[in-house]
Amino acid sequence: MCVGKVAVKKEDLQKYHGKDTWFQLQPVSADSEVQGKVHLELRLSEVITDSGVISHKLATRVLECQGLPIVNGQCDPYAAVSLLGPSRSEAKKTKVKRKTNNPHFEEVFYFEVTRPLSYTKRQFDVEEEDVDKLALRVDLWNASNLKFGDEFLGGVRVPLRVLGQAGVHDAWYFLQPRENGGKSVKVEELGSLRLNIVYTEDHVFPSEHYTPLRDLLLHSANVEPVSASTAHILGEVCREKQEAAIPLVRLFLHYGKIVPFISAIAHAEINRTQDPNTIFRGNSLTSKCIDETMKLAGMHYLQVTLKPIIDEICTEHKPCEIDPVKLKESENLETNRENLRQYVDRIFNVITTSGVRCPTVMCDIFFSLRESAATRFQVDQDVRYTAVSSFIFLRFFAPAILSPNLFHLRPHHPDPATSRTLTLISKTIQTLGSLAKSKSANFKESYMAAFYDYFNEQKYADAVKNFLDLISTSGKWDQKSIETPIMLKEGFMIKRAQGRNRFGIKNFKKRWFRLTNHEFTYHRTKGEGALCSIPIENILAVERLEEESFKMKNMFQVIQPERALYIQANNCVEARDWIDILTKVSQCNRKRLSTYHPSAYLNGHWLCCKLSADTAPGCTPCTGGLPANIQLDVDGDRETERIYSLFSTYMTKLIKMQEACGSKSVYDGPEQEEYSTFVIDDPQETYKTLKQIISAVQMLEQQHTKYKRDKFKKTKIGSQEHPIGDKSFQCYIRQQSESSTYSI
Repeated sequence: MCVGKVAVKKEDLQKYHGKDTWFQLQPVSADSEVQGKVHLELRLSEVITDSGVISHKLATRVLECQGLPIVNGQCDPYAAVSLLGPSRSEAKKTKVKRKTNNPHFEEVFYFEVTRPLSYTKRQFDVEEEDVDKLALRVDLWNASNLKFGDEFLGGVRVPLRVLGQAGVHDAWYFLQPRENGGKSVKVEELGSLRLNIVYTEDHVFPSEHYTPLRDLLLHSANVEPVSASTAHILGEVCREKQEAAIPLVRLFLHYGKIVPFISAIAHAEINRTQDPNTIFRGNSLTSKCIDETMKLAGMHYLQVTLKPIIDEICTEHKPCEIDPVKLKESENLETNRENLRQYVDRIFNVITTSGVRCPTVMCDIFFSLRESAATRFQVDQDVRYTAVSSFIFLRFFAPAILSPNLFHLRPHHPDPATSRTLTLISKTIQTLGSLAKSKSANFKESYMAAFYDYFNEQKYADAVKNFLDLISTSGKWDQKSIETPIMLKEGFMIKRAQGRNRFGIKNFKKRWFRLTNHEFTYHRTKGEGALCSIPIENILAVERLEEESFKMKNMFQVIQPERALYIQANNCVEARDWIDILTKVSQCNRKRLSTYHPSAYLNGHWLCCKLSADTAPGCTPCTGGLPANIQLDVDGDRETERIYSLFSTYMTKLIKMQEACGSKSVYDGPEQEEYSTFVIDDPQETYKTLKQIISAVQMLEQQHTKYKRDKFKKTKIGSQEHPIGDKSFQCYIRQQSESSTYSI
């Protein structure tokens, strides 16, 4: 049952933007829920009767409607046209148009306009006191087969004074609710609803108009210090960091500059942090930008990682309550703990084995966080992990588990019991990922501390560290000189000799394989020196090898510029793991192949395509491996326009920040309180950037002013684009009277 409604006019939306506002609920009735518009043409013509008396007829043409509501799955509209006056109400109807909410009627109705007998003027001149008494009413109805009668779709009342001296009126009208159509209900009895409305209206100009502001923004990562950059200043002046983060991230992702920008602001924030335990704890511009990047680039990653198990939890409804106070009589505490433990174990495993699917852009950002944190806090050995886990676990996986509907993992918010289960799982996963020294102390509730004892094993910490090592590995080879090699996987496998000597025996031998983010090596046994080393940048593809090649299962090939290394894993799971992780670390190589040979080269030809040249191009498309880069549908000009709007909104803060720069430059004493909210590391450089920002914003402001002025001049009220509504009717009458002033 519908209790009430809140309706806000489009022109009023901007007044409530970004504010929590209480709205009074209004009654709901079928007669008040209308939408759409109607096109009418009215013409008043002079007629001389047989007796010589002059009278006037009103020709009303109902042309078409657009956007009528669909009622109970159908819309069979017709129009009822009435001429209203003190002593008359004539009604005529159009034909019913079946199965359309955009009907074309094209029907004309004639009404006699009664004139006084004393009327003798030969020229047409509508007398205002007579016209004011008449109005045309057009109502749209849905022809229903139900016994309750036809449904009201909306109507419009047109006073005949709109005809003016010309006697002709052609306009579109918004349909309005029926007058006094709602039930008599006291508004205060329905209650109130608190809403936070976010309203955005963009007028995007051609790209060249945004060049000065866009160039300033995209140059932000190269500004020293980064706190003096345009993007960082936007974060300083916005009321909420999230306001700045959303368009900035989308803009930098669009132009492929998100990693250097986030690396720069993260490095600056880490250098300002004194305690490694408080890294990225606040809602800074850095944390908000990384959050937004993970939401955009990591959505598919969440889908393939968490969605199957989340769906299972939401459909199984297993009892998982472990708080003795909240336990139902029919439930068993130990059974619930076991159910919860199994869920946590499964989610933990899918997360910690998903590193190969983590999008490249996220990995590059995590690499930057890891390196900056490790350099800043060299004594703390765990900071390289906690800097990354604070985002991937605390701000990505844990919130997605807690509220799967917000991350498009579920269509609706879970029921209370399932929501409680997901809360308990999220808490545990968050703590497992934090790598805190004392895990039990992280829980306020004793029952959670007791439950966590299940996971106080080193294997869980090792799994988290291996996962964090993998996702914080950079794909950019210019970083390798500063990056400490990270061991990603190792173990025994069987390899076929690579045949460096063309006439040598190509036999199979068991070797110890070791993969770091720098190289792939194999050794005679564990701990010995490498017999062969393949730099990661030399891996052109990693693909399965068909069993027919050597009559051996679980084989794959690591393709290099000169040859392929054929390897047999111990089982199919191991083979898949090695292929995934090798693909992951090599997916950014510039010379990666697009085709390969799925079978081996034996006895002078490729077994797959029978070509004899061992250098012949591959005959099968590469599988491509993993979704390394996410393509986003982003309009760079629109995001720049939104950033302009923010700068324009907070112009007073930009000016105050300029004043703060001047104050810092000439005064070395304690910082004035009104300027203390701004981060200003270099007053001169920051002032220079602020001046450029204000100049670019003012240029765009001039363009917007010109656009609005031109738009107002071209706006014709009553056109299809600007139909007449409640408020625009008075403006239309005024516009008509102004135009008549200049008529001859």
